[in-house]
Amino acid sequence: MFKNTLFFVLSLGLCMPTSAMTITQKTDFKASNEKVSAQKFIELDGIPWGMAWLPNGDMLITMRGGKLRMVKQGTLIKETISGLPKIEVANQGGLLDIAVHPNYEKNGWIYFSYSRADGSGNKSTAIMRAKLKGMTLIEQEDIYIAQAYGSKSSHFGSRITFDRSGYLYFSVGDRGQRDKNPQDLTRDAGKVYRLHDDGKIPADNPFVRNELAKPAIFSYGHRNPQGMALHPKTGAIWTHEHGPRGGDEINIINKGKNYGWPVISYGVNYSGSKFTELTEKQGMEQPLWYWDPSIAPSGMSFITGNKYPSWQGNLVVGSLKFGYVLMLTLRDEQVIKQEIIKDELTRVRNVQQGPDGYLYVAVDGQGIYKLVPQK
Repeated sequence: MFKNTLFFVLSLGLCMPTSAMTITQKTDFKASNEKVSAQKFIELDGIPWGMAWLPNGDMLITMRGGKLRMVKQGTLIKETISGLPKIEVANQGGLLDIAVHPNYEKNGWIYFSYSRADGSGNKSTAIMRAKLKGMTLIEQEDIYIAQAYGSKSSHFGSRITFDRSGYLYFSVGDRGQRDKNPQDLTRDAGKVYRLHDDGKIPADNPFVRNELAKPAIFSYGHRNPQGMALHPKTGAIWTHEHGPRGGDEINIINKGKNYGWPVISYGVNYSGSKFTELTEKQGMEQPLWYWDPSIAPSGMSFITGNKYPSWQGNLVVGSLKFGYVLMLTLRDEQVIKQEIIKDELTRVRNVQQGPDGYLYVAVDGQGIYKLVPQK
């Protein structure tokens, strides 16, 4: 993979070698000769974490505080959807991501990630599927409960997506136990997982023949992936994950690979002290791209629609830290440029392309915006 050794001055879009990336925000920022406005689509209190669309166009929004909302024809339904499991809402935990089965019209399955308590004050990440009848979830079943219970309320990970073969992928963060979980195949957390849509373990998962390993693991050595998307051409699963202080990464997820956390990293502790001297090591994958300083990435989507013609094939990422949407221009599997396409949005929690081709941006404490090209 391409190892990023160049950083970009975002306000100029110029590539230049330097020891750190200079982030300059501009109120009126142009990218690829296209300018977009952020139009309020739905107003919401709280933290809108996941977005998904049913085949009929209805939009489902997970609220980290534990509610599931529906938007019909651009209008937020006042009634919340009932039938969710008992969710442990604490700090970074709550109702998290959502994904609709690729064959939803035939089977009706919707998938959720959420933080679950064990009754003793400890929490972990769980994946549930259910069907929607009216405004009620039915046939609920947990198809994976990560055995990564702990008292900390951070690093649940939890993005979900399907690949072209119908396999379900999801992430679980290291749960704040970096020295125990990510490098240990006998333990959940700090991993990306692959399942059949009913929760069964695929026979060709990389560690199924290792009697000690968790057989659902697809890749390991991750910190806290909160972005996941299917590449529209290659069909590969791409993720991004939070680094500590510096070292946020974009990775292409390959079967059985070790992505290095915390043995290698381009980041340091929040205090500024080092936890590793290594940025690379044999047998560990280099990121496709990394940010230093951190942007706190959350949510990601490839642009495939016709609403932004010159942006097709590029990748968009939300920034919690800086409140902008960042676009990365791709050439094959290399990032050749990154630009802010919309800023001044406070904490961007998610960005997804809707079935209408528009980009929808979830912002903490505000709701959902639609990015509309300005002619």
